[in-house]
Amino acid sequence: MEDVLEIIVRSTEIDVNGHVNNAKYLEYLEWGRENWYENAGLPYDRFLEMGIQTVTVNININYRKECRQNDRLSIHTKPEKIGGSSYVLRQEIYNQHGEKCADALVTSVAMDAATRKSREVPDELRSLFVKP
Repeated sequence: MEDVLEIIVRSTEIDVNGHVNNAKYLEYLEWGRENWYENAGLPYDRFLEMGIQTVTVNININYRKECRQNDRLSIHTKPEKIGGSSYVLRQEIYNQHGEKCADALVTSVAMDAATRKSREVPDELRSLFVKP
């Protein structure tokens, strides 16, 4: 399942170089992941009902093109691959001209909410990943 979140770059997201600060891209990606979970029927409360939390353990990001104030951005999020307790989401950010501004692979781990140890990815989340 692919999800797209549309946002507009605000003045508070601009750094001294006149473009979006690199750390803001990570925040945009987080917003995209949260939207993906919500639209997949897996909001935070549902994970807690299953006794799990998800933890980001790695982000590999490529900054491709600068973004500026008032740019309209589309954050695309889709499943990339899944393991036993971990999974990877592919995310891409495009501007209003269809130009790719950033892309990232984000690895997360399913963690038992009580023991704080990794555990098997639950079937509800696993089912969102297409097998090759």
